[in-house]
Amino acid sequence: MLDPAEYRDRAILLLLAPLGLRAGEVAAHELDDLDWQGGQLRLRAGKCRRERVLPLPQEVGAALAEYLRHGRPPSQERRVFLTLAAQARAFHPAAVTRIVQRSLKRAGIPLGRLTGAHMLRQTAASRMVNRGASFKDVADVLGHRSLQTTCIYAKLDLDDR
Repeated sequence: MLDPAEYRDRAILLLLAPLGLRAGEVAAHELDDLDWQGGQLRLRAGKCRRERVLPLPQEVGAALAEYLRHGRPPSQERRVFLTLAAQARAFHPAAVTRIVQRSLKRAGIPLGRLTGAHMLRQTAASRMVNRGASFKDVADVLGHRSLQTTCIYAKLDLDDR
């Protein structure tokens, strides 16, 4: 059994790593954005100025469900991720970045120039491309309007091809 912070952090990391969400998208996520029946995750218009819907991978959905059952403090707040303080409040994007940084340090991964959620976003883009996704598909998942932006994010691992 994990403690509440561990449930929360695991769910956040699983939203970031495979899906490439922005820290702000994770922090802004609301309970009504989770479509359990359809297995989808709605991302409200944010930086990309348009709403998008992504599939909710089973592992991510399971981590979110565990957090909601065992880690999220009781609250009327509609945001998914809350602080664990006596008076739970909605998360700030900087808190998401700190969770990633703590996790990297714990794993013994040196913190370089890019640390935090943005690094996981770039990793997700590279993994998608290296697994055969088109730049258009990756752009759609990440919410990029320009394929040029996606090209910056998605580094090809040519040794694996």
